[in-house]
Amino acid sequence: MPRLRARRRRATSALLASLTFYVSAAGAAGPVQAWITTGDQARLLSREADVRLDKTTDAGKDEDKGAAVIEIDPATRYQEIAGFGAAITDASAYLIQQRMKPTQRAALMRELFGRDGDGIGLSFTRLTIGASDFSRSHYSFDDMPPGQQDPQLARFSIAPQRDTVLPVVKAALAVNPQLKVMASPWSAPGWMKSGDSLVKGTLKPEAFDAFARYLNRYVDAMKAEGVPISALTLQNEPHFEPADYPGMRVDPMKRASFVKGHLGPLLARANPGTAIFDWDHNWDEPESPAIVLSDPQAAKYVSGVAWHCYGGDVRAMGRLHALFPSRDTWFTECSGGRWSPDWAKNLQYFTKTLVIDTTRGWARGVLLWNLALDENDGPHLGGCKDCRGVVTIDARTGAVTRNVEYYALAHASRFVRPGAWRIGSSDGGDTLPNVAFRNRDGSMALLVANGTAAPREIVVRVEGQGFKYVMPAGSVGSFTWQGGR
Repeated sequence: MPRLRARRRRATSALLASLTFYVSAAGAAGPVQAWITTGDQARLLSREADVRLDKTTDAGKDEDKGAAVIEIDPATRYQEIAGFGAAITDASAYLIQQRMKPTQRAALMRELFGRDGDGIGLSFTRLTIGASDFSRSHYSFDDMPPGQQDPQLARFSIAPQRDTVLPVVKAALAVNPQLKVMASPWSAPGWMKSGDSLVKGTLKPEAFDAFARYLNRYVDAMKAEGVPISALTLQNEPHFEPADYPGMRVDPMKRASFVKGHLGPLLARANPGTAIFDWDHNWDEPESPAIVLSDPQAAKYVSGVAWHCYGGDVRAMGRLHALFPSRDTWFTECSGGRWSPDWAKNLQYFTKTLVIDTTRGWARGVLLWNLALDENDGPHLGGCKDCRGVVTIDARTGAVTRNVEYYALAHASRFVRPGAWRIGSSDGGDTLPNVAFRNRDGSMALLVANGTAAPREIVVRVEGQGFKYVMPAGSVGSFTWQGGR
């Protein structure tokens, strides 16, 4: 009898184990983590009490009570996500590398690019090929005295970034080897341009070949340093010629000619792992990248379109994607600044427009502008005098202040991992915009913004289960849970 009872206990245990596995694999009820940031800053990426993912409740009853229902459909997949982050400009790199103590620097890099502990997991960044307005001097990687040229690029060197940008991006890659690095020039070397200057002017047609080799040399040089450049744009904001820092106007016909006749074939041969994104400018002129993508010889080398926020409507991204669905969409620059001091309004704008709306508009990656600036909104030389970094670094002490941009990015980057898919979720309109993702490990992440002045109850339904949560007024929330695979 004892042996029989023992065999029965073992059989029962085996059956319970198999049932437990079956229920778990089918997506059993479980905890949902809730992370909240409020406009009054009382909660900043605060881990709240878990809620339970359980059988869904009756939709009609929920709606009668005033709850907003968000339906998530994991079977509907959109774009694969590369990541979220900000640009490692000369200013950002100078502050991190030369104005922080080694212990401060290491802690900040782990926090920004790591996932352990308090890390927010930034996994996308942008470098400048030469100077931008957020540089302490204006330079290219092949400067020549006025009137002289270097068509063989004998003077080419990335030395101006060796003490700043290179060590910082290497440190970021050491923390997060999945970090995706793209790069953009603000100008070709002056001798390649009308006007023989980094400031204003356009690329001369006779310099197309040299400029293509210049960009390829940059990719080679960074690769030799252990920094793979995943993508290039041929010009930052090609419809803008700033008066006091490097810039270069390149109209769409000229961009198409340059890509199809020079840069595209060269990268395809020498650096096939480096993609080309067109545009890298605002939402208000979608016809410009459309012209490039309408040229079949240029389009075969252009993998995607990059966008900035400083003009137009975010919906332009989705509209262009509908016309050219085989091309990827990227959001590559936006900055906050002292011109918009309302923290609560900024939280809603950066989360709703720059994270939720851009990814719902097919963006595979989302980048803000300077990763770090100092207490005086610099260093900079020309250009924006009151821009704000994702973090502020006190140039005297190395102390770090986390700005509203930090929290907007973190609400996505901490929970949405490279390789995740954006999945279907019902449109919350202007009052409860949202976007949902499924990570490769099966976990799901939902980002919701409550821009109203009152708390709002949400009911989230997914795969026959659901949860309720009351979002505080003027808050954003990230919810994550383990879904079925």
